[in-house]
Amino acid sequence: MKYIENELEGLKREILEMWELVYSQLNRAGESLLSLDRDLAKEVVCREKRVNAFELKIDSDCEDIIALYAPVSVDLRFVLAVLKINTNLERIADFCEGIAQFVLQYPSIGIDAELFDKTRIRTMLGVVKEMLQEGKEALEKEKSQLAVNIFDKDSLVDELNHGATGIVADYLQQYPDRAAECLNLISIIRKMERIGDHCNNMAEEIVFYLDAKVLKHGGMQNDKTEK
Repeated sequence: MKYIENELEGLKREILEMWELVYSQLNRAGESLLSLDRDLAKEVVCREKRVNAFELKIDSDCEDIIALYAPVSVDLRFVLAVLKINTNLERIADFCEGIAQFVLQYPSIGIDAELFDKTRIRTMLGVVKEMLQEGKEALEKEKSQLAVNIFDKDSLVDELNHGATGIVADYLQQYPDRAAECLNLISIIRKMERIGDHCNNMAEEIVFYLDAKVLKHGGMQNDKTEK
């Protein structure tokens, strides 16, 4: 086996391990939010340093492969895709930490249960978790169709985000004394929407790697919709 093949296999193992770590962060952050579990939130915050260190390691390994082996064609696309996926995963972890910090700092009164349900935060959390898991599976199995399926879920997350904004605005008109609660809730919903965006970005990178198609900035939109 060529040296570069060994390096690429090692890089794939690393990015999948990073992916699993970030999924764990999202799962823990989501559970801490739903239950306002401060201990679980603290675990998310503590593990953020591990995510950051892993990101730096993968970036360094990508740079070494490019410098030492000058990969071309599909190998180069893979390394470039991993670089960008790595950045997106780190940003998702940042949002997970933000959710955990919310749990740690939030007043003990908690969130109005009716408002929480109306904004469908549980549904949004479930969708972004599915997106993150399906992205990992798409890369692991090298199936671009699995990545393409993520795009529709991102549209659903956007719809949930848009709908929640109006719901919170109406609630705020009725209960202006709970403005801080509403602002915090909007911040959480926005973080989940951004996690969905990053999952979408990673799906685009997987399609780029496997099919040599650029979906970023609306490119190849017909391919996205037809698949």
